[in-house]
Amino acid sequence: MTTFQQEWDEEMAMAVLENPDVDSQVWAEAVEWLLLYGPPHIKELLNQASETAAQNCFPELTPTSFSPDGQPLYDIKQLAHALGISEDEAKQKLQNKELEQGIRHLFSAEDALKIQ
Repeated sequence: MTTFQQEWDEEMAMAVLENPDVDSQVWAEAVEWLLLYGPPHIKELLNQASETAAQNCFPELTPTSFSPDGQPLYDIKQLAHALGISEDEAKQKLQNKELEQGIRHLFSAEDALKIQ
């Protein structure tokens, strides 16, 4: 079984982003791959765009803490409410992403860095 990281490379992902006719699901996977494994300058641009989009689409959703590597973390109840899904469904989706990507997405309160 191939891992999500092995399914793409930078050249493929960038080609998808530049193609105006690509399927939205494929485009989203390319962006996700670049956010996780792309070069730092691309990751920074995509993180800025993601943050802006989240603020515009979900203004009520604000980070409650940060991961040890500085990524914003959100309360799972607030996240689920903003997405119109149950808390259990939100947790399951994040757990599935963790398995697929091999990257941690769920953090306990003890592992998160609090916002003062």
